[in-house]
Amino acid sequence: MPRHTPKSSGGARTGAGPSQRQLRVGELVRHKLAEMLTRGEIHDDVLAAHVITIPEVRMSPDLKLATVYVMPLGGADVAPVIDALDRHKRFIRGEIAHTVNLRFAPDIRFREDESFEEATRIDRLLDSPAVRRDTRKQDGETDKDDGES
Repeated sequence: MPRHTPKSSGGARTGAGPSQRQLRVGELVRHKLAEMLTRGEIHDDVLAAHVITIPEVRMSPDLKLATVYVMPLGGADVAPVIDALDRHKRFIRGEIAHTVNLRFAPDIRFREDESFEEATRIDRLLDSPAVRRDTRKQDGETDKDDGES
C-alpha cells in the first residue's frame, strides 16, 4: 500500500524568507509603480520635482499588503515624497490592480528605504581603525602560519 505524505496547507510557511509568489508579485508591483512614476502618471508637484527610486516592494504572505520602499535621488525630502505618494495611494492601488492579476488589490504603504544608510554605516565600521587593526593582526597570524608549514 503506498504511503501518503501530508500536503502542506497553502497558508503559513515555516521558511525564513518570502515565497516565490511573494517575490514575483512584489516585483510586478515595483515595476508598475516605477513605470507610473517615470511616465508622470501620478500628477503631483512634489513627485514631479523628484527622481524616485523604488528598490524593493515586500508583499505580505496573503498578498493583501504591499510595503513599498522609496528613496528620492540624493536622499533629500523623503517625508514630502512619502506624503505625496500616500495622497495618491487610492489611484496607485487601482492602477496596480489593473496590471497585477490578483484576487484582491493589495493595500499599499510607503516607507523610507534605509538600506543605503545601513550600507554606509557598515562601510564606516569596516574603515574604522579598530577593524583595520584586527584585520592586520589576522593577516599577520596567517602569514606566520604559512611560513611554519
